[in-house]
Amino acid sequence: MIALSGAQAADLPVKAKAVEYVKICTLYGAGFFYIPGTDTCIKIGGYLRADVTFNGGAHGAPAWSSDLGQQNRYRDYFVARSRMALTIDTRTATEYGVVRTFGQGDFQFNNFGSSNPSTLSAFPGGAANALSIPGGGYVAVEYLFIQFAGFTFGKSASAYATPWQGFPGNINSSLLGGQNTDTGVNNIQYTAEFGNGVSGSIGLDDPTVWDRTAVYNLSIPSAIGANGTGSNAYAGTHAPDIVGRIRVDQAWGLFQFSAAAHEVSGSYNTLGAGSVPNAFSEISGHPESKWGGAVMAALQIKNIPTGAGDDIKLDVSYAKGATKYVIATSGSSPSFAMFGDSGFGYQSVGFGATTDGVYFPGAAGTGGIALTTAWGVRGAFNHNWNPNWSTSLFGSYSAVRYDGGANDNLLGAGTSTAKGAYCAAFAASHPGQALAGNAAGNYTCNPDFNVSQLGVVTRWTPVKNLTFSGEVQWFHLDQKMSGSSVFTAAAPKPNALYEFKDQDTVLLQFRAQRNF
Repeated sequence: MIALSGAQAADLPVKAKAVEYVKICTLYGAGFFYIPGTDTCIKIGGYLRADVTFNGGAHGAPAWSSDLGQQNRYRDYFVARSRMALTIDTRTATEYGVVRTFGQGDFQFNNFGSSNPSTLSAFPGGAANALSIPGGGYVAVEYLFIQFAGFTFGKSASAYATPWQGFPGNINSSLLGGQNTDTGVNNIQYTAEFGNGVSGSIGLDDPTVWDRTAVYNLSIPSAIGANGTGSNAYAGTHAPDIVGRIRVDQAWGLFQFSAAAHEVSGSYNTLGAGSVPNAFSEISGHPESKWGGAVMAALQIKNIPTGAGDDIKLDVSYAKGATKYVIATSGSSPSFAMFGDSGFGYQSVGFGATTDGVYFPGAAGTGGIALTTAWGVRGAFNHNWNPNWSTSLFGSYSAVRYDGGANDNLLGAGTSTAKGAYCAAFAASHPGQALAGNAAGNYTCNPDFNVSQLGVVTRWTPVKNLTFSGEVQWFHLDQKMSGSSVFTAAAPKPNALYEFKDQDTVLLQFRAQRNF
């Protein structure tokens, strides 16, 4: 009996630990809950989005370059993209204030926009990248940062940026005219709150990805290529961009002033075609680095009399040697090569080369890097028809200028200024054509250009957090070349007579998005 009772006691179940239920965290808004066993609150959110662009690239990029700009047979008439963004936000109250971490990963799939074999051999093309194969796709990383005691460390929006970034009212990611770091730039920044809605931020941004366009060495063979642009001769990154802002947030809206300092550096004086170094590069010397910069003023006006929730957003930018603070999308700082109809040539063409600076080594050269000037303005009027329908009218105007004298666009103007050096390189890369007059086969050279954009988007929100949008955008390239020239454009375009002419394109974008 003793043995039997001992066996029965050994078989009795051990008392289970109490179930630890998830506890709601009300300190930081809706959606947060405590990580079980900790005092850290976490929120998991994001969105799922499907969009399609007609006559443009993914996310509403106009047909302003490559196969789309050429309007050739390799281009896709539409590009479709599906994305799920997943965000994780954690916050912990400490004696130093809230410690926050935030991260966002985008799981997405889209076609390339082109079937040109020459464009499918490198990222984002190529079978190894597995973007547009059945079951393919990739993960893009957006914000990844830690916030503590006013400091931010990691991949976050620049201290220079406005709250609306490049989206004052548009859904496309290609509205030019100002800076855009909407998916985060590696940085360190500090924000101080002064009270009454006044704050100030200062930061150090890594310029390698977000803040550099190109530096052209105009002495290299075929310095200006078939698409009107040159090869990048930027040196390595030597210094971070120094950025800052002062912002006033009030019930009536927002005002912000931002400034940035940006270093521009060239690699070597002697380079091969495509800015490839050779055995003479290191001993040839290099241009001295220069500091450029940018400034921006931004304004938001709320509670305007057109309707509840309506507002106007506007920002104005100026840059010297920091062109990406004006000509910027969510992914790049584009140069432009667009083709169209001509009254006498094979086709017409419009070029726009986006650079931070150019240099032409030698005694008769530019005397170092000549910084490029750019300015832009963009904005939107946002109107709510009712709780389910809204419309935004948006637009921008941007200008890029290569500094030089009044006659630097003529033959024999020399290479002492940016404009003269560019035009000398263009003439050397396209020999045999007269650089005077505007008759067929003659042209005048001027690399300056302006770009204009105008669009409208209407949104329908049938239920909370589900929105359907339709957007149309017009893009205009006002280039300053004139006349015509015989040259070999990028394949598959032939060697033919091309008329220099302003270019236009229109795109249409549809989107369905569910936030959670």
